[in-house]
Formats: sequence, C-alpha cells, structure tokens
Amino acid sequence: MTRKKISIISPCFNEAGNVERCHQVVRDLFAGPLSEYDCEHIFADNASTDGTPDILRGIAARDPSVKVILNARNFGPFRSMFNALRSATGDAVVVFLAVDLQDPPEKIVDFVRLWETGVEIVAGARVNRQESLMLRLCRGAFYQIVNRLSDIDIPVNVGEFQLIDRKVWKAVVEHNDHYPYVRGIIASVGFSRVIVPYTWEARKVGISKNNLPRLVDQALNGIFSFTNAPMRACTFAGFGLAALCLLYALGSVAAYFLVPGMAPRGMMTVIVSLFFLSAIQLIFIGILGEYVTSIHSQVRRGPMVVERERINFEAMTVPENSANPVHDLQKKVAKL
Repeated sequence: MTRKKISIISPCFNEAGNVERCHQVVRDLFAGPLSEYDCEHIFADNASTDGTPDILRGIAARDPSVKVILNARNFGPFRSMFNALRSATGDAVVVFLAVDLQDPPEKIVDFVRLWETGVEIVAGARVNRQESLMLRLCRGAFYQIVNRLSDIDIPVNVGEFQLIDRKVWKAVVEHNDHYPYVRGIIASVGFSRVIVPYTWEARKVGISKNNLPRLVDQALNGIFSFTNAPMRACTFAGFGLAALCLLYALGSVAAYFLVPGMAPRGMMTVIVSLFFLSAIQLIFIGILGEYVTSIHSQVRRGPMVVERERINFEAMTVPENSANPVHDLQKKVAKL
C-alpha cells in the first residue's frame, strides 16, 4: 500500500532560535501519531541575516524530508509562503506552520484525521490569543470588516494554519497574484471545510516580525483583494454628498426669502465646506490609488519571489514561474 505524504510549509525570517525546534517537533509528530505518513517539510527563508540559512542547510543535510528555499531578499511572508506552496508534492498540505510554534503543531494530527474522513479543508481558528488586548481588538475589527465587505466567506479568526487536500492545492496555486492573500484564496475556491478551534500561544523565543505597519498592510491587502466595496462606498458617498449640498443650497435660498438674516453668510461656511469636501476627495483618491497600485503591480508580471538557492529539491519540482536561471537550466535538462 502506498504511503500518503503530508507537506508542511514554514516561512521564516531571522528565526535562528526557532527553526531547529520547529523541525524537531514536526519530526516527532511523524515518528509518533503520524508515523503511517511520509513528511515533506519545506522551509522558505526570506534572506535571514542571523544564521538561519546555515542552520537550515544543516537540517536539510541530516534529514532528506526537509526542503529549503532561500530567497534572494525578504519578499514578505505571504509571497514566500505561496512560492513554497507551489512546490509542495504531498497528498495534503499544511499551508503554514509558523516556526515560532504559536500555532500548535499537535493540531496537525487532528487536521489529518479529519482530512481522512473526506474533509477537503481543515482550518484552524485562533479563538484564544495570548497577546495584548490592543492587538486582539485590531484583529477582531479586521475580520469583521473583511467579512462584511467581502463577496466570499472568510471565517473569523482563521489564518493560514490550514490543511488542504491536493485538489484544493491545485486550485489555489493556479492563482497568479502578485501579493497573494492566501487565506482569502483558499476560502474563494470552495470545497468542504471544517474549522478546528485552538489557542494561539505566545511566542517563546525571538521577536515577532509582524509589527503594526505590516499588519495594516496585510489587512488592506485582504480588503482590496476580495471586494470592491470601498470603491462602491465612494460612489454612494459621492451621491450622498451631492444630495446634501443640493438640499443645503435649496434650504439657504428658502431661508434667505422666508426668514431674512437666517441664511448663513461669511467665509467660515465656505472654508469649512471646502476643507470637508477636500478631505473626502483625498480619501477617495487614496482608495482609488490602492486599486490602481494593485493593478499596476499585477500587470507588470514580475516574479513573485527570486530564489537564491534550493536544497533537497529535485529538478522536476521547480515551479514554472521561477526567476532563477539555474532553475531554468534544470528544467531544460529535465526535458531532454
């Protein structure tokens, strides 16, 4: 009987204190409760400067089930994750396992058991978070906004810590997005889904690279990638303001004739109206600019990630859109 393979994707950046522990925990899972499965653990390093690449090379030399992608620079967690996801060969794929292990690896066992019952997407939901109240409130607001505005159902508190079936993987990696919002892409392709709640634990080693500006950037990417509601809101607001201005003008004319002295006069009314409408216009231009910037980046068709090196990969597993000339040569040789 052919053994099934589970692929696990772990992007990392300056995680020298965590990658060894992450590898060992996953190794123990597949030596214990998941011993009937083969493991493919893909680490995608975003040009770390703290020695993480050397540690990954050592791990890959000892363990052939570990594969490593070393990026030429830091392309961000989503691009790095999606690029690595394209190289997964497993019958099921854990889309994202953070090397800091804030997402509990032992939940992968539950994911696999549910997948074996026929569930095509098993999604982890961070119902409890060991983080500050401010971050919890910000994340909660983001999920509410995205769910209310989006045309698809993106479950609340569900991140990229999900296990997807091979057929789901195929539908996901067919997307050619310059800045992939992976959890939204998974939600958009459909298929059967079960949500597994868990506690998102506090980081034990190192400092999180997801600062507030990066989280805001990811939130805006999620909103503008899967809904046109901001632009539609601009349209409705424009009509609403035009109607209010018309009513104000009619009311001023009526007050001038019916109640002399009641109609507002002077520069204050003009100044307030001017600055208010100017602010609204700047907001609308900013929203439009987000969409234009996204379109511009998409149509340029540049590489999502430029790779410096691949370790423990066979030539045939190189993605078709690789920007590395060494990979191009490998593909040519493989076709001969």
